[in-house]
Amino acid sequence: MSEIEKTLDVITIGRASVDLYGDQVGGRLEDMASFSKYVGGCPANISVGCARLGLDSALLTRVGDDYMGRYILEQVASEGVCTDLVVADPGRLTALAILGIRDKEQFPLLFYRENCADMAICEDDVKEEYVARSRAVLVTGTHLSEPGVRSASKKAIRLAKKHDARVVMDVDYRPVLWGLTTPELGEQRFVADETVTQELQTIIADCDLIVGTEEELHILGGSIDTMAAIRRVRELSNATIVCKRGALGCTVFDGAIGDGLDDGIMGRSFKIEVFNILGAGDAFMSGFLRGWLRDRPLRECCTWANACGALVVSRHGCAPAIPSWTELQYFLENGSDHLALRHDRQLEHIHWATNRKHDYPTLKILAVDHRVQFEALADEMSTSRQRISKLKSLTALALHQVARNEPVFGILLDGRWGEDALAMMGDYPYWIGRPIEVSGAVPLEFEGSSAVATEIGKWPLTQTVKCLVNYRMTDPGEMRERQDRQLWKLFDACRQTRHELMVEIITAQNDAREPDTIAQVMRHFYEIGVYPDWWKLEPIVDGDEFGAITKVIDDYDPLCRGVVLLGYAAPLKELEASFRAAASHDRVKGFAVGRSIWYEAARDWLAGDCDDDQYVASVSSGLKDLADAWDRAHEPERRLGHA
Repeated sequence: MSEIEKTLDVITIGRASVDLYGDQVGGRLEDMASFSKYVGGCPANISVGCARLGLDSALLTRVGDDYMGRYILEQVASEGVCTDLVVADPGRLTALAILGIRDKEQFPLLFYRENCADMAICEDDVKEEYVARSRAVLVTGTHLSEPGVRSASKKAIRLAKKHDARVVMDVDYRPVLWGLTTPELGEQRFVADETVTQELQTIIADCDLIVGTEEELHILGGSIDTMAAIRRVRELSNATIVCKRGALGCTVFDGAIGDGLDDGIMGRSFKIEVFNILGAGDAFMSGFLRGWLRDRPLRECCTWANACGALVVSRHGCAPAIPSWTELQYFLENGSDHLALRHDRQLEHIHWATNRKHDYPTLKILAVDHRVQFEALADEMSTSRQRISKLKSLTALALHQVARNEPVFGILLDGRWGEDALAMMGDYPYWIGRPIEVSGAVPLEFEGSSAVATEIGKWPLTQTVKCLVNYRMTDPGEMRERQDRQLWKLFDACRQTRHELMVEIITAQNDAREPDTIAQVMRHFYEIGVYPDWWKLEPIVDGDEFGAITKVIDDYDPLCRGVVLLGYAAPLKELEASFRAAASHDRVKGFAVGRSIWYEAARDWLAGDCDDDQYVASVSSGLKDLADAWDRAHEPERRLGHA
């Protein structure tokens, strides 16, 4: 048999669910009023964790052909996980888990898995060509609990041995999923059962790595004496055995078993505050595999695994709490002054910025979030303001005609007149931004609820929060302090609700700016702790000004997504000049232009001088011309001329 290139590091096989985590902490699950939605299930979490840490992972599972199933597929794919082996099952629903954080000891957990999709995995789902090109397959104890999924796991093991892939076992023992407890005892971690022990032991002779907590090794080895259980596992398997020990880290036995847990291989452990133990084991496994599959020393594998577990037990959620490789390296090198790691702002920023979904090498935004301007146009044309809603939907349609599902395009829409257009755009892959500021308000005020987190908490996570702030470093101190408080409150709210933030700075007209005017404002915002994902800035043609802006971003937030340039209703020739000037500055990713494209056509449409099709054609043509101008300015030969 010819040698097959190993293009995958690991295939994780088994559970994939939607976790609904109670947002309220410190109370009964009965008293939780709202929930955050995350990907869940041990193998799904590990596939995400491995991808975040730089491994090429694939998930083999089934999800329902339903809303929740599509959510899992989209989320794991956005993390870089291969989903070719995920089957959408039309006859079953996606599994759910409802979880809560009661205190440091109690984490109530309910599994909704009756006839769920991932328990329908069968042998036909295990594709030999994928196993053949993987360095490892990971199976979990839960999927040995019923005949169908058990046979699929065992087929994967046979194929792994055939194709020289390693076999990893995560014991993943949940007594409730073996039918050993009542459903409300989902958090119970151990019930002794000889049948379970016998079933788990049928595969361990073929395993190269076995990972479990002390309780999980008890069920695997058939003894509540940890060392006796580990010795029994060693009698049946030559695998590397990893015993997870919570705050003490872990111990690895790669050969003979010593007298106690301290006699094995151990790495660094980390003293932190435990906030949420759920999902820590999946992060631990991801960190260990990052080292083990790269043939790193076992002590180093332990350290990486311990660090990943420490980061997750300090956060809300399972898969979304797992660190990226950049974040893990930062934590290992710098540690933290906080026992509660989630309160370490620098660490949390790195976590946020390195785990954002989608990359945007360029971004071409049609800005149609204007409110006052549209209202003034409608009043000038003596027509009903209610027509603005349809006009914005037509503008969104014009974007779609140009973009044709290319995610490098985006749109800015407001919730006052653009609500229908926002809903329509949700079906497409475009970047979507939505303003939060009250139009023209100085100092800054927010629309909607008096609590800005409550307001943006109602918005889909695909909508980036856009905030325009009129700000000058020469403004009176009281004015600046008030605006600073508002902007920091918004930034904090966006992190709480998991929305990205775009900050638009308006300083003065172009001819009144110094080369460092905008850069000074940006630097100030960073220094008060505001780290936008995006900056939206006035048109710039001065190279020194671009240089000052770039330096601020490089100094304070190299992980920033970048800058887009607004239009200020400027004609195309002026915008082209700005695009050419930006071409040699990589921090400038695109534009967000509106009135330059749609203003005259909107005026004609509101006046009744053009119909819907004519309006859409006019806006489409204007947007295409602007997008083409951006592309021309960024042609490789032109960029070389600006280098």
